Amino acid sequence: MSLRMIAWLAKILMVSLCLSVVTSRAQEQTGAKAPAATAEKPVSAYHLDFSVNELENGKKINARQYAMNLDTEDSNSLKIGTRVPVEAKQGEFQYIDVGTNIWSRLKERDNSLLLEVRCEISNFAVPGQANGANSMPVLRQIQINGSTIAFAGKPIVIGSVDDPNSTRQFQLEVTLTRLK
Repeated sequence: MSLRMIAWLAKILMVSLCLSVVTSRAQEQTGAKAPAATAEKPVSAYHLDFSVNELENGKKINARQYAMNLDTEDSNSLKIGTRVPVEAKQGEFQYIDVGTNIWSRLKERDNSLLLEVRCEISNFAVPGQANGANSMPVLRQIQINGSTIAFAGKPIVIGSVDDPNSTRQFQLEVTLTRLK
């Protein structure tokens, strides 16, 4: 930054300070009061434990755990995975995200916790499950989106989906714990 620019910014800062002093003195002399601060409800913080459960014939065979902290009236996300190059045209590549993405928003309304969740899980099918032994890799995706009223300390299933290629089911479960 040039010296001329710094000098110009310093002048603007000095003028701004002078104006604020003059304004506050004028308010003191006229008895004018500053506007009252709006009374805002305090924000509550929660810890969210997500579990992506894989069930076969009703029995849990696998689970993946994810967690985040979240303030009410706010949203957060977590993302884990790999960006994979895919050749769209000869010599032209695009990247796709493969992995797990979870987005969540929490709101407090009338002593209730409104929870909104979006979850997308993608992975490659294991060799042999694709259409042919020498075929291109197959990308499998599971998406569960939902909103519900949640209760701290009680696990809740946001949604579940059946795997169309097996007898397996996937479910997204979340438990909220209030932070102090």
